Amino acid sequence: MFGFLNIDKPLGITSHDVVAQVRRLLHIKKVGHAGTLDPLATGVLIVAVGGATRLTDYVMHQTKQYRARVKFGIVTTTYDAEGQVTASVSAEHITPDDIQAVLPRFIGEIDQVPPMYSAIKQGGQKLYDLARAGVEVERAARHITIHDIQIIEYAPPELIIDVTCSAGTYIRSLAFDLGAALGVGAHLSGLIRTSSGRFMLDEAVTLEALAVASDATAYLISPQTALIDWQMVVLDDAAQDHLLHGRSIPVQGGAQAITAMGYNNAGRLIAILEAHGDVWKPSKVFPPTDD
Repeated sequence: MFGFLNIDKPLGITSHDVVAQVRRLLHIKKVGHAGTLDPLATGVLIVAVGGATRLTDYVMHQTKQYRARVKFGIVTTTYDAEGQVTASVSAEHITPDDIQAVLPRFIGEIDQVPPMYSAIKQGGQKLYDLARAGVEVERAARHITIHDIQIIEYAPPELIIDVTCSAGTYIRSLAFDLGAALGVGAHLSGLIRTSSGRFMLDEAVTLEALAVASDATAYLISPQTALIDWQMVVLDDAAQDHLLHGRSIPVQGGAQAITAMGYNNAGRLIAILEAHGDVWKPSKVFPPTDD
Protein backbone atom coordinates (compact mmCIF):
# COMPACT_ATOMS: atom_id res chain seq x y z
CA MET A 1 0.00 0.00 0.00
CA PHE A 2 1.87 3.00 -1.31
CA GLY A 3 -0.19 5.86 -2.73
CA PHE A 4 -2.96 8.37 -2.21
CA LEU A 5 -6.72 8.31 -1.83
CA ASN A 6 -8.87 11.14 -3.16
CA ILE A 7 -11.57 11.23 -0.49
CA ASP A 8 -14.78 13.26 -0.70
CA LYS A 9 -14.84 14.40 2.92
CA PRO A 10 -18.37 14.53 4.32
CA LEU A 11 -19.83 17.33 6.38
CA GLY A 12 -19.42 17.38 10.14
CA ILE A 13 -16.27 15.35 10.70
CA THR A 14 -12.62 16.35 10.96
CA SER A 15 -9.83 15.44 8.59
CA HIS A 16 -8.37 13.32 11.41
CA ASP A 17 -11.67 11.42 11.60
CA VAL A 18 -11.29 10.57 7.89
CA VAL A 19 -7.76 9.30 8.50
CA ALA A 20 -9.01 7.12 11.38
CA GLN A 21 -11.71 5.60 9.19
CA VAL A 22 -9.26 4.89 6.36
CA ARG A 23 -6.91 3.18 8.84
CA ARG A 24 -9.74 0.86 9.90
CA LEU A 25 -10.94 0.18 6.36
CA LEU A 26 -7.49 -0.59 4.93
CA HIS A 27 -6.13 -2.23 8.11
CA ILE A 28 -3.00 -0.09 8.00
CA LYS A 29 -1.59 2.29 10.62
CA LYS A 30 0.52 4.49 8.37
CA VAL A 31 -2.12 6.95 7.05
CA GLY A 32 -2.09 10.75 6.96
CA HIS A 33 -3.76 13.64 5.19
CA ALA A 34 -2.39 16.46 3.07
CA GLY A 35 -4.19 19.74 3.70
CA THR A 36 -6.82 20.05 6.43
CA LEU A 37 -10.52 20.62 5.85
CA ASP A 38 -12.63 22.00 8.71
CA PRO A 39 -15.62 19.93 9.92
CA LEU A 40 -18.02 22.33 8.14
CA ALA A 41 -16.15 21.92 4.83
CA THR A 42 -16.58 19.08 2.36
CA GLY A 43 -14.84 17.91 -0.80
CA VAL A 44 -11.38 16.83 -1.81
CA LEU A 45 -9.19 15.56 1.00
CA ILE A 46 -5.93 13.90 -0.05
CA VAL A 47 -5.17 10.92 2.16
CA ALA A 48 -1.69 9.37 1.99
CA VAL A 49 -1.26 5.65 2.62
CA GLY A 50 1.86 3.71 3.58
CA GLY A 51 5.17 5.17 2.42
CA ALA A 52 3.26 7.96 0.64
CA THR A 53 2.79 9.66 4.02
CA ARG A 54 6.34 10.94 3.46
CA LEU A 55 5.14 12.68 0.29
CA THR A 56 2.39 14.88 1.74
CA ASP A 57 4.51 18.03 1.45
CA TYR A 58 4.77 17.47 -2.30
CA VAL A 59 1.02 17.14 -2.93
CA MET A 60 -0.41 19.59 -0.41
CA HIS A 61 1.36 22.70 -1.72
CA GLN A 62 -0.45 22.72 -5.04
CA THR A 63 -3.14 25.06 -6.33
CA LYS A 64 -6.58 24.61 -4.72
CA GLN A 65 -10.08 25.39 -5.93
CA TYR A 66 -13.07 26.01 -3.69
CA ARG A 67 -16.75 26.81 -3.94
CA ALA A 68 -17.48 29.09 -1.02
CA ARG A 69 -20.72 30.44 0.44
CA VAL A 70 -20.30 33.82 2.14
CA LYS A 71 -23.01 35.29 4.33
CA PHE A 72 -22.84 39.06 4.67
CA GLY A 73 -23.98 40.98 7.74
CA ILE A 74 -22.96 38.45 10.40
CA VAL A 75 -19.47 38.17 11.91
CA THR A 76 -18.46 35.20 14.07
CA THR A 77 -15.51 34.37 16.31
CA THR A 78 -14.33 31.56 14.00
CA TYR A 79 -15.13 33.40 10.74
CA ASP A 80 -17.51 30.51 9.89
CA ALA A 81 -20.97 29.28 10.90
CA GLU A 82 -19.59 27.32 13.85
CA GLY A 83 -18.55 30.35 15.88
CA GLN A 84 -20.37 32.73 18.17
CA VAL A 85 -21.92 35.79 16.55
CA THR A 86 -20.02 38.95 17.44
CA ALA A 87 -21.80 41.44 15.14
CA SER A 88 -24.97 41.48 13.08
CA VAL A 89 -26.23 44.15 10.68
CA SER A 90 -28.46 44.23 7.62
CA ALA A 91 -26.63 43.55 4.34
CA GLU A 92 -29.62 43.55 1.99
CA HIS A 93 -28.42 46.78 0.38
CA ILE A 94 -25.18 45.19 -0.91
CA THR A 95 -25.40 44.82 -4.71
CA PRO A 96 -23.48 42.62 -7.15
CA ASP A 97 -21.74 45.77 -8.40
CA ASP A 98 -20.60 46.54 -4.84
CA ILE A 99 -19.08 43.07 -4.56
CA GLN A 100 -17.48 43.21 -7.99
CA ALA A 101 -15.89 46.55 -7.09
CA VAL A 102 -13.97 45.12 -4.09
CA LEU A 103 -12.98 41.73 -5.52
CA PRO A 104 -9.82 43.02 -7.30
CA ARG A 105 -8.34 43.82 -3.87
CA PHE A 106 -8.21 40.11 -3.13
CA ILE A 107 -6.86 38.78 -6.43
CA GLY A 108 -3.14 38.33 -6.99
CA GLU A 109 -0.32 38.10 -4.48
CA ILE A 110 -1.67 39.44 -1.20
CA ASP A 111 -0.97 39.31 2.52
CA GLN A 112 -3.67 37.53 4.51
CA VAL A 113 -4.09 37.46 8.29
CA PRO A 114 -5.10 33.95 9.42
CA PRO A 115 -8.06 33.53 11.79
CA MET A 116 -7.52 33.01 15.51
CA TYR A 117 -9.28 29.67 15.20
CA SER A 118 -6.56 27.97 13.16
CA ALA A 119 -3.85 25.37 13.76
CA ILE A 120 -1.02 27.83 13.11
CA LYS A 121 1.43 27.96 16.00
CA GLN A 122 2.53 31.19 17.61
CA GLY A 123 4.92 31.16 20.52
CA GLY A 124 4.73 27.37 20.54
CA GLN A 125 0.96 27.32 20.97
CA LYS A 126 -1.75 26.66 18.40
CA LEU A 127 -3.88 29.70 17.78
CA TYR A 128 -7.15 27.84 18.31
CA ASP A 129 -5.97 26.74 21.79
CA LEU A 130 -5.34 30.38 22.66
CA ALA A 131 -8.70 31.40 21.18
CA ARG A 132 -10.56 28.77 23.21
CA ALA A 133 -8.85 30.13 26.32
CA GLY A 134 -10.18 33.59 25.47
CA VAL A 135 -6.82 34.96 24.40
CA GLU A 136 -6.48 36.87 21.14
CA VAL A 137 -3.02 37.67 19.81
CA GLU A 138 -1.79 39.69 16.88
CA ARG A 139 -1.19 37.39 13.92
CA ALA A 140 1.44 37.96 11.28
CA ALA A 141 0.07 38.21 7.75
CA ARG A 142 1.01 35.39 5.39
CA HIS A 143 1.88 35.82 1.74
CA ILE A 144 -0.63 33.95 -0.45
CA THR A 145 -1.85 34.05 -4.04
CA ILE A 146 -5.48 34.14 -5.10
CA HIS A 147 -5.50 33.46 -8.82
CA ASP A 148 -9.19 34.03 -9.48
CA ILE A 149 -12.56 34.70 -7.83
CA GLN A 150 -15.73 34.12 -9.83
CA ILE A 151 -19.22 35.11 -8.63
CA ILE A 152 -21.53 32.13 -9.16
CA GLU A 153 -24.69 33.37 -7.46
CA TYR A 154 -25.81 36.21 -5.24
CA ALA A 155 -29.04 36.04 -3.28
CA PRO A 156 -28.69 38.70 -0.54
CA PRO A 157 -27.27 38.28 1.99
CA GLU A 158 -25.51 35.15 0.65
CA LEU A 159 -22.85 35.06 -2.05
CA ILE A 160 -21.50 31.95 -3.77
CA ILE A 161 -18.03 32.24 -5.32
CA ASP A 162 -15.46 29.96 -6.92
CA VAL A 163 -11.93 30.62 -5.65
CA THR A 164 -8.66 29.43 -7.19
CA CYS A 165 -5.76 29.98 -4.81
CA SER A 166 -2.41 28.88 -3.48
CA ALA A 167 -1.99 26.45 -0.63
CA GLY A 168 -2.17 28.17 2.74
CA THR A 169 -5.10 30.41 1.80
CA TYR A 170 -7.80 30.65 4.45
CA ILE A 171 -11.17 30.97 2.74
CA ARG A 172 -12.66 31.87 6.15
CA SER A 173 -10.34 34.88 6.27
CA LEU A 174 -11.28 35.77 2.69
CA ALA A 175 -14.98 35.77 3.68
CA PHE A 176 -14.24 37.92 6.73
CA ASP A 177 -12.14 40.36 4.70
CA LEU A 178 -14.80 40.63 1.95
CA GLY A 179 -17.37 41.55 4.56
CA ALA A 180 -15.04 44.12 6.11
CA ALA A 181 -14.34 45.66 2.70
CA LEU A 182 -18.08 46.08 2.15
CA GLY A 183 -18.64 47.53 5.61
CA VAL A 184 -21.13 44.90 6.78
CA GLY A 185 -18.98 42.01 7.94
CA ALA A 186 -19.35 38.40 6.82
CA HIS A 187 -18.62 34.79 7.65
CA LEU A 188 -18.11 31.61 5.69
CA SER A 189 -21.40 29.68 5.71
CA GLY A 190 -20.33 26.77 3.50
CA LEU A 191 -17.24 25.44 1.72
CA ILE A 192 -16.48 22.71 -0.81
CA ARG A 193 -12.93 21.98 -1.97
CA THR A 194 -13.41 21.11 -5.63
CA SER A 195 -9.78 20.36 -6.43
CA SER A 196 -6.31 20.14 -4.95
CA GLY A 197 -3.65 19.89 -7.61
CA ARG A 198 -4.60 17.01 -9.90
CA PHE A 199 -7.12 15.62 -7.36
CA MET A 200 -10.64 16.52 -8.57
CA LEU A 201 -13.95 16.30 -6.71
CA ASP A 202 -15.70 14.44 -9.54
CA GLU A 203 -13.06 11.68 -9.22
CA ALA A 204 -13.20 11.47 -5.40
CA VAL A 205 -14.49 8.43 -3.51
CA THR A 206 -16.79 8.61 -0.50
CA LEU A 207 -16.01 6.81 2.73
CA GLU A 208 -19.20 4.80 2.22
CA ALA A 209 -18.04 3.57 -1.19
CA LEU A 210 -14.61 2.76 0.23
CA ALA A 211 -16.21 0.73 3.02
CA VAL A 212 -18.17 -1.56 0.67
CA ALA A 213 -15.50 -1.90 -2.03
CA SER A 214 -14.38 -5.47 -2.68
CA ASP A 215 -10.82 -4.12 -3.00
CA ALA A 216 -10.43 -0.67 -1.45
CA THR A 217 -6.81 -0.51 -2.62
CA ALA A 218 -8.15 -0.20 -6.19
CA TYR A 219 -8.82 3.45 -5.34
CA LEU A 220 -5.15 4.12 -4.55
CA ILE A 221 -3.51 6.71 -6.81
CA SER A 222 0.17 6.09 -7.47
CA PRO A 223 2.82 8.70 -6.63
CA GLN A 224 3.70 8.83 -10.34
CA THR A 225 0.13 9.93 -11.15
CA ALA A 226 -0.19 12.27 -8.17
CA LEU A 227 3.20 13.92 -8.77
CA ILE A 228 2.96 14.09 -12.55
CA ASP A 229 4.02 17.76 -12.60
CA TRP A 230 7.46 16.97 -11.14
CA GLN A 231 10.45 16.05 -13.29
CA MET A 232 10.67 12.27 -13.65
CA VAL A 233 13.95 10.33 -13.79
CA VAL A 234 13.82 6.66 -14.86
CA LEU A 235 16.36 4.60 -12.93
CA ASP A 236 18.14 1.42 -13.98
CA ASP A 237 19.02 -1.30 -11.45
CA ALA A 238 22.46 0.13 -10.70
CA ALA A 239 21.10 3.63 -10.08
CA GLN A 240 18.39 2.23 -7.80
CA ASP A 241 20.97 0.38 -5.74
CA HIS A 242 23.13 3.49 -5.38
CA LEU A 243 20.20 5.64 -4.26
CA LEU A 244 18.76 3.08 -1.84
CA HIS A 245 22.15 3.01 -0.16
CA GLY A 246 22.34 6.80 0.06
CA ARG A 247 24.79 7.28 -2.81
CA SER A 248 24.54 9.91 -5.57
CA ILE A 249 24.08 9.17 -9.25
CA PRO A 250 25.06 11.25 -12.32
CA VAL A 251 22.53 13.64 -13.81
CA GLN A 252 21.79 12.37 -17.30
CA GLY A 253 20.19 14.68 -19.84
CA GLY A 254 20.32 17.68 -17.50
CA ALA A 255 18.21 18.67 -14.50
CA GLN A 256 15.10 20.63 -15.44
CA ALA A 257 14.34 21.21 -11.74
CA ILE A 258 16.11 21.20 -8.39
CA THR A 259 13.88 18.37 -7.20
CA ALA A 260 12.86 15.30 -9.22
CA MET A 261 11.15 11.96 -8.68
CA GLY A 262 13.16 8.82 -9.46
CA TYR A 263 11.15 5.80 -10.65
CA ASN A 264 12.13 2.30 -11.67
CA ASN A 265 11.08 0.80 -15.00
CA ALA A 266 7.84 -0.47 -13.42
CA GLY A 267 6.86 3.08 -12.42
CA ARG A 268 7.47 2.65 -8.69
CA LEU A 269 8.88 5.64 -6.81
CA ILE A 270 12.37 4.83 -5.56
CA ALA A 271 13.70 8.19 -4.38
CA ILE A 272 13.22 11.93 -4.28
CA LEU A 273 16.25 13.45 -5.93
CA GLU A 274 17.94 16.79 -5.30
CA ALA A 275 20.19 18.23 -8.01
CA HIS A 276 23.70 19.17 -6.86
CA GLY A 277 25.79 20.20 -9.82
CA ASP A 278 26.11 17.19 -12.10
CA VAL A 279 24.74 14.61 -9.66
CA TRP A 280 21.41 13.64 -8.13
CA LYS A 281 21.53 13.12 -4.37
CA PRO A 282 18.74 11.11 -2.66
CA SER A 283 16.65 13.31 -0.39
CA LYS A 284 14.24 10.52 0.57
CA VAL A 285 14.32 6.87 -0.45
CA PHE A 286 11.44 4.41 -0.64
CA PRO A 287 12.63 0.81 -0.43
CA PRO A 288 10.22 -1.94 -1.49
CA THR A 289 9.53 -2.70 2.18
CA ASP A 290 7.52 0.58 2.29
CA ASP A 291 4.74 -1.07 0.24
